[in-house]
Amino acid sequence: MSLTDILCPSDIAAALRDCQAPDSFSPKKFFQISGMSKKSSSQLKEIFRILDNDQSGFIEEDELKYFLQRFECGARVLTTSETKTFLAAADHDGDGKIGAEEFQEMVQA
Repeated sequence: MSLTDILCPSDIAAALRDCQAPDSFSPKKFFQISGMSKKSSSQLKEIFRILDNDQSGFIEEDELKYFLQRFECGARVLTTSETKTFLAAADHDGDGKIGAEEFQEMVQA
């Protein structure tokens, strides 16, 4: 399964266009534009599984850096400040990584 099986390709493209400039990425806005914020819990778990590149059950900081590239190969890498802000916004238990429940809470907030 791929992200385009769950999300509309044109919504993904619009979300990526919105954050093309360095330091313009807003997770909340990206989730809204891409349509992720309207998805069910089971769909968000599948999206999380796809984004969890190493299948560790967590999205770590090094995976977050390449978050946009999981949606489109040619997308830019998140800046260090964007990555740290993204991680801090979702990492509720302070373990330095985002679990599936933390991801779902952030997307649906």
